[in-house]
Amino acid sequence: MFKHAQLESVKAWIGDPAQRALPLHARIQRAIRQLILDGVLDAGKPLPASRMLAMSLEVSRDTVEAAYGQLHAEGFIERRVGSGSFVSGRARRSPSRHAARRPSTQGEAARLSERGAAMFRQGGVREFLGSRPFAPGVPETRSFPIQVWERLQRQVLKEHGSQALAHGPAQGVESLRRAIADHVNLERGAHASPERVLILTSSQQALTLCANVLLDAGDRIFVEDPVYHGARKAFDAAGLECVPVPLDAQGMRTDHLQASGVPGKAVFLTPSHQFPTGATLALDRRLAAIEWARRNQAWILEDDYDSEFHYAGKPTACVQGLDAHERTLYIGTFTKSLFPGLRIGYMVLPAPLVEPMTAARTLLDGHSAPIPQLTLARFMEGGHFGAHVRSMRGIYAGRRDRLADLLGRHLAGWLEPHVPAGGLQMPCLLKGGMPERDVVDAAGRAGLDLLGLSGLYVGRQQTPGFVMGFAAHTPAELDAAVKKLRKVFETWGR
Repeated sequence: MFKHAQLESVKAWIGDPAQRALPLHARIQRAIRQLILDGVLDAGKPLPASRMLAMSLEVSRDTVEAAYGQLHAEGFIERRVGSGSFVSGRARRSPSRHAARRPSTQGEAARLSERGAAMFRQGGVREFLGSRPFAPGVPETRSFPIQVWERLQRQVLKEHGSQALAHGPAQGVESLRRAIADHVNLERGAHASPERVLILTSSQQALTLCANVLLDAGDRIFVEDPVYHGARKAFDAAGLECVPVPLDAQGMRTDHLQASGVPGKAVFLTPSHQFPTGATLALDRRLAAIEWARRNQAWILEDDYDSEFHYAGKPTACVQGLDAHERTLYIGTFTKSLFPGLRIGYMVLPAPLVEPMTAARTLLDGHSAPIPQLTLARFMEGGHFGAHVRSMRGIYAGRRDRLADLLGRHLAGWLEPHVPAGGLQMPCLLKGGMPERDVVDAAGRAGLDLLGLSGLYVGRQQTPGFVMGFAAHTPAELDAAVKKLRKVFETWGR
């Protein structure tokens, strides 16, 4: 027979709100199992008869019998005909009641590997649901032609049937790789073929693959300074040494690559639209980077994250298309051009890297889901991708101009905006020695999402300010957000 405390423990488990989703017999079974695991019920101890326990718990006997039956099947109890139910001798290894499980402490740090600790430091956890005003790099999703996408997805399911539900090719669906190759060749001046395209979930996954497949911990990689924070986090997590290279109005000072005297295995570039400054890498510097990579047998990681949205003519040809020596890995994503929930990015690889990169990718997540890939391929082949990008390019240009006008009218005393020629965000410098961290934190409390510039620098030079996204919000929403930001400055000033 259970002691009073044991019976109360079972009753507490049954009444626990966290357990209410479970059937009643499962709650009783788990309560008794936990008493056994904690050593409260020793091996060989008899359990109450099912009829008596049912009366004590005010449940049916069948419910208790179902709980006992599951405990017996799992080996926690033995059922002897004519004698009753007993705690199994196989439970002897369970801890004694004096060493019952100690509840976990939230402040207790888990022991991680060096790389695990680096990934934890660099990764962070951020909720992306419902982007707040000024969040950088977030596209407008309300204008996406979702009816077209739905129709194309129905066509995919009708044509491929259950085959679309199976595993997909590790390198990606061939029709999508072909569509991507055609797109980057036409629009970005790349040299791509379907065989050299690797489909991934994101550009961040591409950066992580590059950092771990091409370089070893301790290797040096040259990076723009300031640099895209996602790239730096991927490189730091892989144990690489990021060597900062300064920028000017024409992008990275590529003359520093050779003049630095520091041997590097790779260089990371955002040449079409440098993040966060918005500068475009000049042609002579693109060619200089290619020559440096050839001489040093180094790699160029070209992140072309939002070149579709260039508001003054066409963007210059990508570095990969100029590189005759196959030292450039071209990284692209549909997160900015379509919608973040799609989770499709890609790399155009030098031929010798296709097989090793594909093999390494299978260790991360095996493959990308076939249905979105097949739907996206049709979306591109049918001309819908180009039409959507052209439509959004006009919308984003208007919102960029609207934000610049609002900042000039309402925040001229505090901010110096640098209106970009492309992209989805605008860098702004702080005036009057205002502390960047305080402003960013105060804006966050007001529901605004500003990305500080100082944290993007690898070297010592830091220009206080922040990046303001403008693509995801209408002119009226931008107007309200700028007025809210003005109140933040006014409050801080007082």
